[in-house]
Amino acid sequence: MPDKRKFLFVSWESLSGDIAWQVKKEGHEVKVFIKREEDADVYEGVLDRVDDWQKHVDWADVIVFDDTNFGEKADKLRKQGKFVVGGGTYTDKLEEDREFGQSEMRRVGMLTLPGFEFTNFDEAIKFVREHPERYVFKPSGVITSDEKGLLFIGEDEDGKDLLEVLAHNKKVWGKKITKFILQKFASGVEIAVGAFFNGSDFILPINVNFEHKRLFPGEIGPFTGEMGTLMYWSDPNTIFRMTLEKMKEPLAQSKYVGYVDINCIATSKGVYPLEFTCRFGYPTISIQMEGIQTPISEFLFKLAKGEPFQLKTKRGFQIGVVIAVPPYPFDDKKVFATYKDSSILFKKPTLDGFHLGDVKFADGDWHLAGESGYVLVITGSGSTVEEARKQSYSRIKNIILQNMMYRTDIGVRWYHDSDKLQTWGYLY
Repeated sequence: MPDKRKFLFVSWESLSGDIAWQVKKEGHEVKVFIKREEDADVYEGVLDRVDDWQKHVDWADVIVFDDTNFGEKADKLRKQGKFVVGGGTYTDKLEEDREFGQSEMRRVGMLTLPGFEFTNFDEAIKFVREHPERYVFKPSGVITSDEKGLLFIGEDEDGKDLLEVLAHNKKVWGKKITKFILQKFASGVEIAVGAFFNGSDFILPINVNFEHKRLFPGEIGPFTGEMGTLMYWSDPNTIFRMTLEKMKEPLAQSKYVGYVDINCIATSKGVYPLEFTCRFGYPTISIQMEGIQTPISEFLFKLAKGEPFQLKTKRGFQIGVVIAVPPYPFDDKKVFATYKDSSILFKKPTLDGFHLGDVKFADGDWHLAGESGYVLVITGSGSTVEEARKQSYSRIKNIILQNMMYRTDIGVRWYHDSDKLQTWGYLY
């Protein structure tokens, strides 16, 4: 076994407990700080939680910031010589400020869709009337995950449906959203390409993934954080070279350490990057752990040290499916009170493909914790997409939990999307 090390995970809300749990299972000491009061009982009986993470900085061999807006602290600790995984001030801005992210994409030579930033809804309405096209409405700046769900994809080629939405919601949305973007719509395949970065270079292989963001099968219903993802590991391919690879120099200049991902729309005319994720994705990192064969603790330590290395990964595909209960994806303490502390039971005593959401462990059982309703991520893998789907959904059938909900179509789009992507030459 490698040297026993000390890992400190720092969170605004309960996000990285699954990674922390894996590091602990690999034999290392782990402490977790979570600021959100509503998550006070999450990971009870699983992880050692602390009330003040800064008191444990000197104790830690590796510090992991699992979200944006820790950038200034992460940069400072790195300058002090600490081994840190997590964003910086530059990468925080890449993700949080959509217009800045788009401007950086253009600066390094990516092909971007025209986008127009507004702080006034009446000005946006006037703009669409004068420039009638199909647009996507995207809240920008520092906003809550719920407000990100107000993203609206127009369907009318002349923008009439967007005009109606803006006109009828400007009073309500104007109180919540101070900055937003209208981006020209492009029809194609939504695909993301990501990789881990060690402060100076990308760690291979890269990760190609397909997210499923809406609540119901068939891309119906409200946007959620994520309901499931299909992914695979790959050598650098065309879509990577057209997008993420171009960010190597600015990421190295900022000394970023962590995962970086660009969500794109691929069309027959080109690949259009939409937005950055400069942190672990959720449930992305749990699904990635299904495919990563390098011990997670070793991988995080080498990444934070800035070492060059290659991840050992499975061939084929990985799928992850989010298991939730009401009120997810919304906040409603009264609704969740019905489910809180309920036991998560298993027909067979196996935790294969089992990844933590907002849960705790007590009296020999796993229980629902917090108040989000985001319960578990169940993963599977296989040499084909169908094999990965079969394994992940068979594992879900092993779970007994009242009124649990999940999408039944994770990965199904692959059969349609992959033909287009290969025809256009982006996967080679």
